[in-house]
Amino acid sequence: MSEKTNPVVLQVLPELETGGVETGTIEIALELQKHGIKNFVASQGGRMVRELEKAGIPHLTLPLKSKNIFIMRRNAKKLEQYITENNINIVHARSRAPAWSAYWAARKTGVHFITTFHGTYGLGPLGIKKLYNRVMTYGEQIIAISTHIKKHILQNYPSTDPDKIRLIHRCADIEKFSPQAVTQARIINKIKEYNIADDKPVLLLPGRITHWKGQHLLIEALHLMKNQNYYCIITGDEQGRHKYLNYLKQLARKYNLENRIGFFGRYTDVPALMMVSTVILSTAIKPEAFGRISVEGQAMGKIVVASDIGGSLDTVSDGVTGKFFQSGNPQSLADALDWALELNEKEKQKISAAAIKNVREHFTKQIMCDKTIDVYRELVNKQK
Repeated sequence: MSEKTNPVVLQVLPELETGGVETGTIEIALELQKHGIKNFVASQGGRMVRELEKAGIPHLTLPLKSKNIFIMRRNAKKLEQYITENNINIVHARSRAPAWSAYWAARKTGVHFITTFHGTYGLGPLGIKKLYNRVMTYGEQIIAISTHIKKHILQNYPSTDPDKIRLIHRCADIEKFSPQAVTQARIINKIKEYNIADDKPVLLLPGRITHWKGQHLLIEALHLMKNQNYYCIITGDEQGRHKYLNYLKQLARKYNLENRIGFFGRYTDVPALMMVSTVILSTAIKPEAFGRISVEGQAMGKIVVASDIGGSLDTVSDGVTGKFFQSGNPQSLADALDWALELNEKEKQKISAAAIKNVREHFTKQIMCDKTIDVYRELVNKQK
């Protein structure tokens, strides 16, 4: 029996500042190291580089966020040299601009190249951006983070071999997102920060303030609900979208909901915030690539109400671990919220237990990492 080859992995992404792509990259890097697998990360840098440095994982700093063709070509040359110097045998690209540089370098050095589709990349007018996006289909293996993303790849890049696509869902960190992990002090802190009364169920919509996340839809739905005994928290960074935030506040005034809705900016300690909530909302009017909030909410044993599109279709079981509403339909959302608030204690406990079980069996960090490492091992040991 021939000896197995060990993967030596280089992950390539634009930067390591904040976000789901960045978090996933760090999670895989740390897990590879835990398995004794040599690995490297290349990016433009950012605050999350510290996590790699603390773990002793090498980071190569290059202007990988740039879409300038000359810089991309220079990046490819530097990556080529880095691959050769460190005996790297897999290059894993997680975004388009760095993927081009990584692809050229992988081809030149003859190493394996894989990609992860983290989202539905815009196609531009008349599909002009498809030429730029198509590099993400050049991987020997293509990781899709949800069924929605897999369908997007096959519909928009029909020449892609379906057998190359591996469905590996993103995850919730169940060490953090666990009811047992949240201390009483953290809960009290959130109650004070968000002015939460003892006698009202809390509806929580976390996420950046932007039209496609559907905050306006939620306000319309609150107006249509039969049950008016709640306190709704809309929290997230507006990222300069003052006009939309002002519109949301006007809408709340229009429906006399000012006393029932609290608008808050950037949030911290999401597990504690979820812990003080009754219902966790995902109201996107465009499909989420995965929808981490739906999974994290379930991990905390909360009732998740989510739109029936995108990644949530993979993660929420309707009526069992949460509730779907018809995307873009405020009455359907109002009905789903009324349903959630009318559940008795026994029904709530049943959903809570099913939600936690669902995440622990299908959407943990360990499952995501194990499946990704399996792809790496399969790739370096496949028959030529």
